Amino acid sequence: MKRILFVCTGNICRSPTAEGVARSLAGRLGQAGEFHFESAGTHSYHVGEPPDPRTVRAARARGYDLSAQRARRVTDFDFLSFDLLLAMGPDHFDWLQRSCPREHRHKLRMFLDFGSLGGGEVPDPYYGGDEGFERVLDLVELAAHDLILSLSGHP
Repeated sequence: MKRILFVCTGNICRSPTAEGVARSLAGRLGQAGEFHFESAGTHSYHVGEPPDPRTVRAARARGYDLSAQRARRVTDFDFLSFDLLLAMGPDHFDWLQRSCPREHRHKLRMFLDFGSLGGGEVPDPYYGGDEGFERVLDLVELAAHDLILSLSGHP
């Protein structure tokens, strides 16, 4: 089983969206038993809180349930226990590089490096109003699909 951790700042919008979408898509693609997905934040601003209501609402409208998720911060154990730690943006990637033991840095990647999107950042939805949360979902759905297919050996 491949263990994947999605990482953003507070773990209440981008990374929980990626976790929920990836988990659901893995099930739809017949790969649920091949993956374990979680999400965490680089900061402890929202530990224990559910995802932002706008994140939950946008995800629910597309059939993704984020209601059981609660924010947490990246821990030292995450660097050991996950096969990949996927940053939503360059600031998150830089933080992960500074925090990660050298022998585990090969596990760090940008989430949008997978597949057809060609890299970049999942934008912070708070700067785009309700449309920002929809844009995050658009990007996450594409990247999560490509990630699952890539890691399961499909072209």
